[in-house]
Order: sequence, then C-alpha cells, then structure tokens
Amino acid sequence: MVHALTFRMTGSMADGKDLAQEAFVRAYQQLDSYQGTAKFSSWLYRITINVCLDWQRQEKRRVEVYADWGESQTETPHQTKGAAWDNELSRKVQMALLKLPAKQRAAIVLTVYEERSHAEAAQILGCSETTVSWRIFAARRKLKRLLDVQGDANG
Repeated sequence: MVHALTFRMTGSMADGKDLAQEAFVRAYQQLDSYQGTAKFSSWLYRITINVCLDWQRQEKRRVEVYADWGESQTETPHQTKGAAWDNELSRKVQMALLKLPAKQRAAIVLTVYEERSHAEAAQILGCSETTVSWRIFAARRKLKRLLDVQGDANG
C-alpha cells in the first residue's frame, strides 16, 4: 500500500521505491509518536504523504522523471490493441496527475486509487473533510482540462 501510494505521487517506480523505504524508516523512527487514536494504516499513510510532499518540494527533475517512466511503458509486440490503448490512457492519466499540485494529487490518490474515505484522507493529510472534498473537486476539474488538452493535441 505504501509503495502504490508513493508511485502514484511520483510517477516513477524507482522514486516510489526509494520514498516507500524512506516512509518506513521515518515510521520506525517515529513509532513512539503513534498514539493509537487512529488506525495504524492512517498514521503510516500520513507519514508516507509527508515523505512524498517533502520530495515534491525538493524535486526539480519532474519532467525527466516522467520521461523515464513514460519510456518504460512502451508497447510490446504481444500486446493487443486494447492493452495498448489502456497503457496509453494510463500514461496520459499519470502525466496529468503529475501536473496537479501535490496536495490535490494526494487527495485524488488516496480517495480514488487507495479507496480511502474522505474522512480517512482528511486524517492522513491533516486537514478537514471539506478541504479534501474541495481538493478533489479542483483536481478533477484540472484533470479533465489536462486530459482534454492532451486529447486535442493527439487527435
């Protein structure tokens, strides 16, 4: 669950693995701060999101990372047309996700990909449910616009 979250936040398997490892190291170092008032998984998600947000602030090579990830998703000769279309759609969605502000991306990843409730996402992100709902609304609007632009550019 941690690696899936870090991958969705970064778009890179390598960076996702590094950040997942960093999240576990931080969780171990902060284990005494876990108070048991929330689920352990929510506490771990919050640490993971914070690791990802720290990485985002320091990351200056986002375009290079995405290019590396995109190249690794090239079609193989054995894929069907449907699988190739799915890979292309996944690539476009991931590219659009990476263009979202980090907090909006985190809200989308937690609620859509990790299937967390708005309440759980709010607890993980350290904000209100209303803030999570607003971030999701804004993110979906931006994603739609980004995906429409990509569709227009390709088709």
